[in-house]
Amino acid sequence: MAAKTAEAGLEERWRDILSVHARTMCEIDRVLHPHGLGASDFEVLDILATEAPEEGAQCRVQNLVGRVHLSQSALSRLIGRLEKDGLVERSVCAEDRRGVYVTLTRKGRDLHAEVLPLQRDALARTLSG
Repeated sequence: MAAKTAEAGLEERWRDILSVHARTMCEIDRVLHPHGLGASDFEVLDILATEAPEEGAQCRVQNLVGRVHLSQSALSRLIGRLEKDGLVERSVCAEDRRGVYVTLTRKGRDLHAEVLPLQRDALARTLSG
């Protein structure tokens, strides 16, 4: 009986985590939509702004894979959309032709700075309490 109770507790905690995650992502999507971004788009811009804070600094796509919760192919498509919108630039790593770098453009940095308070406010609303 105790095993069943522990298992039920784990299931309930897992469902609570999923529920908080879904509410948070939906709220971030809602506040960023007018700016042409979704939660995953913002996450990539935010990581790039943090990992490569100087203008022109590069980040390997491989460094994003473990931090953005998307498959490699979905991340590649997302980066392609951000590139098409002029928010990032991709380049091939000279040392390892299989490696790809992503650089946040001036437009991407400006948009990130503009929407950062919106994303942080959405986090505060959904994760407080």
